[in-house]
Amino acid sequence: MNPKLPPLHPNVSLHVDYVGDEKNPVILIDNFLAEAEFLVSLAESQSQFGTPTYFYPGMQAAVPRAYEAALAVYLKKIICDVFNLKPEKITHSKSFFAMVLTPPQDLHFTQSRPHVDSDSQLQLAGIHYLCPPDKGGTSLYRHKATGFESVNLARRAEYDQYLAEEEKDTEWMGKYVNGSNKYYERIASYDAVFNRMVIYRGNCLHSGNIGADFNFDPNPRTGRLTLTSFINSSE
Repeated sequence: MNPKLPPLHPNVSLHVDYVGDEKNPVILIDNFLAEAEFLVSLAESQSQFGTPTYFYPGMQAAVPRAYEAALAVYLKKIICDVFNLKPEKITHSKSFFAMVLTPPQDLHFTQSRPHVDSDSQLQLAGIHYLCPPDKGGTSLYRHKATGFESVNLARRAEYDQYLAEEEKDTEWMGKYVNGSNKYYERIASYDAVFNRMVIYRGNCLHSGNIGADFNFDPNPRTGRLTLTSFINSSE
């Protein structure tokens, strides 16, 4: 039996940006789902959040299959048009609730700088904000030394050489990246408006906007609750 899809919000709106020198597309969807408040209640009452992982600086939890199905139904056409993908080549999407909870002093180097989720432009990443703007949105970055705004297999070896040197700098110790610094330039930023979804290629350099005064609140009702999704496509 197919899961019942959560309905779209009656005032849903969509905008596409082309960011930076590489003109990587970013889809911005406001008022995405009509039942966004229900998702918050679900995260608060039923979801089992796991322990922090090496890559994500916080906790994650499974989401209803109906949410992933809704992404496939509502977003397939637009993501295929914008990211030049073929509908029949989209293999699956995986979503989970996420909350940033790792204090700055406990961050790994990989969590303290802009990162990519994949070396392939065929994987897309989506962030659905279920929190207000003061919890921090998401930014895209350019690596100053290389000029890279995205990282693919052809760029990986060169980029890793720079990272190996930059990791030695105490610039990264005990804080989240939140804006331009001597190694990265912020080229776009999107606020965490409630029920907004931002979709970009997973190989774009990006990071959450976690400020120095960020409150690491573990309550899904009052903390930085998001729904993170990865949408994969084959060649």
